[in-house]
Amino acid sequence: MKLDILVLSVHPDDAELGCSGTILKHIALGYKVGIVDLTRGELGTRGSAEIREQEAAAAAKILGLAVRDNLAIPDGFFENTREYQLKIIAAIRKYQPKIVITNAYHDRHPDHGRANELVEASAFLAGLRKIETFENGEAQQAWRPEMVLHFIQDNYIKPDILIDITEYWDKKVESIYAYGSQFYNPEWENEPQTYISTPEFINVVAARASEFGKSIGAKYAEGYTSRKILGVDNLFALK
Repeated sequence: MKLDILVLSVHPDDAELGCSGTILKHIALGYKVGIVDLTRGELGTRGSAEIREQEAAAAAKILGLAVRDNLAIPDGFFENTREYQLKIIAAIRKYQPKIVITNAYHDRHPDHGRANELVEASAFLAGLRKIETFENGEAQQAWRPEMVLHFIQDNYIKPDILIDITEYWDKKVESIYAYGSQFYNPEWENEPQTYISTPEFINVVAARASEFGKSIGAKYAEGYTSRKILGVDNLFALK
């Protein structure tokens, strides 16, 4: 299946926090969007890999994704190595996206920045014909996305572009709360509490989206950075 946008994020729930409004908006516009989580998030304080897999499937239904996969790369202990690059290269070649979205340059969680570097390298290498990858025994064609964008997570990073997600805010929040083991959920009140499991955490997410939205005259927006200079067809396409 060929996708227009492929989100390659390191933990289940990273995409929901970082870019689910953008996902919802582009699906509504008729684009095919999928998520491939790099790890199962097995090192999370709460829940388990199996629970998070169920939660990711529930969130995928809320978002209306065309596909959601998981590469099962070891959570917390991966590096930017050939082994893991080949896994991501195979995923990119499988779905042939025009745009890849991944984790932030740097963040509170060290996995986020390392995933960013891993995906950036893999997206470039996926376009080299002499790197061989296979799916179901068949050689895959080389494929390089036209653009790699990075969503902004816990740490503030000045965005290069902002996308108005006001219309999709409520559905974004719904997709976040699909991860009942990770975010505020009264059923988990006897479990260890974390920074993201408090009822106040969603206010942090909303504050960032509101701050970005204010910059473009919207209620809520999501921000992205790019290592590549971005262009538009004409000045009137700018907001």
